[in-house]
Amino acid sequence: MKSLRIGCVKYLNARPLIRGWPDHVESDHPSALCKRLANGDLDVALVSSFEFLRNPIYRIVDDVSISSDGPVYSVVVAHEGEISKIDKIELDPASETAVNLLRCVLSEIGLNPHLVQRNTGVWPAVAEPGSARRAQLLIGDQAIRFRQTHTGEYEFWDLGEQWKKLTNLPFVYALWLIRPEVVDAKGIADRLRLLRDENLANLDKLIAGEKEFDPQFCSRYYREGLRFSFGEKEKEGLRIFATLCAKHNLLPKPDLALNVV
Repeated sequence: MKSLRIGCVKYLNARPLIRGWPDHVESDHPSALCKRLANGDLDVALVSSFEFLRNPIYRIVDDVSISSDGPVYSVVVAHEGEISKIDKIELDPASETAVNLLRCVLSEIGLNPHLVQRNTGVWPAVAEPGSARRAQLLIGDQAIRFRQTHTGEYEFWDLGEQWKKLTNLPFVYALWLIRPEVVDAKGIADRLRLLRDENLANLDKLIAGEKEFDPQFCSRYYREGLRFSFGEKEKEGLRIFATLCAKHNLLPKPDLALNVV
């Protein structure tokens, strides 16, 4: 039997959904995994929710996501001064979901800074005299490390918090997506749900094994910042995101049918 080709984002937020999977897992950034899944190089992947909105051929593992219902901590715009006075925001190319979430939120609240792909140099670079006020979209572990390293130097505009203010709904950052030709999608989904349940039931043990981040931070992040469900409120939040993406010409007008297994 052909082994399952499974991919997962290589961030702290994904640990409770993948830790303990018995077979090989391809780890990469969200945008790279989206491309590999779309090309058929992976069978199943935990990827940006925007990948499903853009290409809704996949089956979604029901009841599992990476979401937040308010501040998420790790999807932020780092900036100085008032966010309304920012002229330019440099984008993290790793996540299409965060970039499009940012576009939607800015448009809905009437802000229109110039959005540009981040330069390859280290951010923040020294601004030239008279240059526009800049900010940076940061996601995942990079956002966590930057916030912890630059505490007090910058303000952080949390996109999970802004989405909650805008819609009063959770925001879904990532989903397990299964390609349409993969057999026994339900069996795969059941295994992934069980793995999530086991990890959350033993969260203190998972946190104790974490080597990169402080245990106290991990406990707050997993228990307060993140949600790992994909229930009715998360699904409604995803539908609203699709509607706003269409409204702001980031997607064609969506006919969003969630094919969950």
